[in-house]
Amino acid sequence: MQNKIIKNNLELCTGLSIVFGAIALLFWLQSQHTTRVSIGKRADSQKTIEKPASPIIKPTVPAASKQHIHLVLKRSLRKLYVYKGDSLQASYPVAVGKPGSETPIGKFKVIEMLKNPDWTHPQTGKLVLPGANNPLGERWIAFWNVGREYIGFHGTPDTTSVGKAASHGCVRMYNENVRELYEMVKLGTPVLVEP
Repeated sequence: MQNKIIKNNLELCTGLSIVFGAIALLFWLQSQHTTRVSIGKRADSQKTIEKPASPIIKPTVPAASKQHIHLVLKRSLRKLYVYKGDSLQASYPVAVGKPGSETPIGKFKVIEMLKNPDWTHPQTGKLVLPGANNPLGERWIAFWNVGREYIGFHGTPDTTSVGKAASHGCVRMYNENVRELYEMVKLGTPVLVEP
C-alpha cells in the first residue's frame, strides 16, 4: 500500500512537473517573442529618429514660366509688355508697322515659333538664310496671318528702327529681347494689340 501511495505521489509529481514545465516553457517563449518585438520596435524607432522616411512628393507640371503668360502690345507707346497673370514680367521697346502698313489691332494668339528663321523677300522671292543679315533676326513668333502673309515678333539687324513705326506690320525687337520673349511664350499664348 505504501508503495502504491509513493507510486501515485510520484506520478502526481511527474505530472505536475510536466505541467509546470510546460507552463514555464510557454511563459519563456512568450517573453522571448515580446523581447524581440520590443527590440524591433526600438530599432524601428531609432531608425525613424536617425533616418526619417522621405515624404511622398507629387510631381508638378514643368514649364511653369510659360503658364498664364500673355502679351500686350501698345502701338502708340511702341512697347511690348509680358504678363504672367496680372504681374508684369518684362517690357521691351519695339518697332511697329509704319503708316499704311500698321500692325493690326485686336486679340490674337501665337501661331508659329521659329529659331533662326530664313526669310523670303515678298517682292523678289529671294531667300535670305539665317544669319546677321536676315531681316527676321534670331527668332520669329507669328500671331497673325491671312493667306501667305504673316505678322509676328522678330529680331532685326536694323536696331535703329526699334522704337519707331518703321516695319511692314511686324513687330521688330532687339535680338537679345526676342530671344528672352521666345523662352517665355508658347503656341497659343494670347496677344493683345492696342492702339
